[in-house]
Amino acid sequence: MRVAAIYDIHGNLPALEAVLGEIQSEGVDRIVVGGDVVPGPMPRECVAALKDLSVPVDFIRGNGESDIVALHRGEPMVRVPAQFHEVMRWVAESLPPEYIADFAAWPLTTTLEVPGLGSVLFCHATPENENRIFTRITPEPPLRMLFEPTGADVIVCGHTHMQFERNVGSIQVVNAGSIGMPFGEPGAYWLMLDAGVDLRRTEYDLTAADERIRSSGYPEAAGLDILQPPRAPDMERLFEDAALK
Repeated sequence: MRVAAIYDIHGNLPALEAVLGEIQSEGVDRIVVGGDVVPGPMPRECVAALKDLSVPVDFIRGNGESDIVALHRGEPMVRVPAQFHEVMRWVAESLPPEYIADFAAWPLTTTLEVPGLGSVLFCHATPENENRIFTRITPEPPLRMLFEPTGADVIVCGHTHMQFERNVGSIQVVNAGSIGMPFGEPGAYWLMLDAGVDLRRTEYDLTAADERIRSSGYPEAAGLDILQPPRAPDMERLFEDAALK
């Protein structure tokens, strides 16, 4: 069984289209969408593209979806910095209510048996929390306390927008990276699982994509820099300061 894991799309439809084209050409058996399809500049279009896929798709909820659901319910956006409240309202207003209802129903984790890898648990950030941060360099002991009770052989996550592989005890932990808003070299990052773990990066027309993003009406379009993303080492140090807090 071949499984594609796609995470942190963040409304970047051109990047998603490029990755889905590559995935479909390789004949995958299943796709796991690992959360944070939103927020971003083309949220409705991205959700629609994923719902229209002809192969089986498993959706899990990221912090982005959780925060949009909370906003739709009239709850305070306690986890979202004030400068992004306008963005979240714009995204929520761009989505039909049935899409937001779908977000609320997406689980925080899903598990698949993948021949050659064993039990693979997919989560957005950590298995018990879709907003908790860890990185490639987070010390192992606290991560073992989070991951070993799952009984998984492999854990696939996202959230920090940087691909990596590491071991936590006997568990192989893989960050799929971000399709729509990666840190590091430009491109769309994702993951293929079959007999092993294959970290992927898909190139696409960044200039044309940037033009589409800037014409979308997205309030933070100027801040979504897909042409020159932040450097991965800089973001890793920043995220590590907030790891597991």
